Amino acid sequence: MLKPAFITACLLVATQPLLAVAARADDAPAAPQALTVGTIAAAKQAVAKSQSFVGRVEAVERVEVVARVSGYLDQIHFTEGGMVKAGDPLYTLEKSLYEAAVQQAQASVESAKAGVLLAKQQKGRTQELLSKDVASKMTMDQRVAEQQQAQADQAMSEAAVRTAQINLSYTEITSPIAGKIGRTAVTRGNVVGPNSGVLTTIVSQDPMYVTFPVSQRDFLRAGMGSTGTGTNGLLVKISFSDGTVYADTGKINFVDVTTDKTTDTITVRATFPNPAGTLVDGQFVNVVLESAKPEEVVVVPQSALLADQQGTYVFVVEDNKAVVKRIKPGGEHGPNIVVSEGLTGGEWVIVEGLQFVRPDMPVQAAPISAANPS
Repeated sequence: MLKPAFITACLLVATQPLLAVAARADDAPAAPQALTVGTIAAAKQAVAKSQSFVGRVEAVERVEVVARVSGYLDQIHFTEGGMVKAGDPLYTLEKSLYEAAVQQAQASVESAKAGVLLAKQQKGRTQELLSKDVASKMTMDQRVAEQQQAQADQAMSEAAVRTAQINLSYTEITSPIAGKIGRTAVTRGNVVGPNSGVLTTIVSQDPMYVTFPVSQRDFLRAGMGSTGTGTNGLLVKISFSDGTVYADTGKINFVDVTTDKTTDTITVRATFPNPAGTLVDGQFVNVVLESAKPEEVVVVPQSALLADQQGTYVFVVEDNKAVVKRIKPGGEHGPNIVVSEGLTGGEWVIVEGLQFVRPDMPVQAAPISAANPS
């Protein structure tokens, strides 16, 4: 008969492997839980194709006012920074010297007229004497030449009058265009002249030009064609440095005929209405070219974009795993990014919880509103 102590020892030896197996099962790591992430479906939308450039505002008309005659600056008629109309007086130079020059030239005309009259009379007398064979043919030729000389002197005197009158008119400097006038470079009491430089500058206000350089590649991509003939199908919009979008849309009215060899760019110019004077000559703006006909493209929220040394990518949920999708952005569209390559539409793109996501990790998609992604 077996003793109870022996039986207990046998039972302990028999159950020891089972306990070891149970201990190993308890020590095995548990399967990782899926991370819940916020997702938005990559949507297809009709979006106008757009490209951005840096442009500069230019006045359609720009005049640098200079003095055409020398003289003492007597009056300044405009307010700096104000609006002027074509023909408005700007500066008045001292007139007395130029008025005297006109009078002197007019006196020369009267003297020349008297010379012409005398020459005609002498020619007439000589003609009469020649008919009676009292005067010689040589004397007659001399009288004819004297009359012609007197007439030439009169013509020169009359031209001198016109020159003096023109110079007198230059003492009144008027605005050749309508626009906004800048500050004056001189004040009353100074002597100014053609060598005094620019007195002030006037720039027209409405409409205004916006010029911007476009690379050959972007030129063709924007649909302008090799010669710029496709510009009618493009809308031009501008925004300012603070992000404010200008209300009016521009129209391309000029594409340069040559390419800048140093930058491989073509200068393009658009015309914008400027009734309120918002656009200022020389101002930098952001120019956006949009196709007039929208195209269906894939868009995703900007918050979904990630980047590394290989480029831009997003995470999408496939088979309950986070999968990397390399994409090629095609420009902004409001809060979204246009995806030109990498997505076909309908993919569940991760927009929330990205800081915890790693490639191929288990995730659980939680769709969120496309209007309010975090």
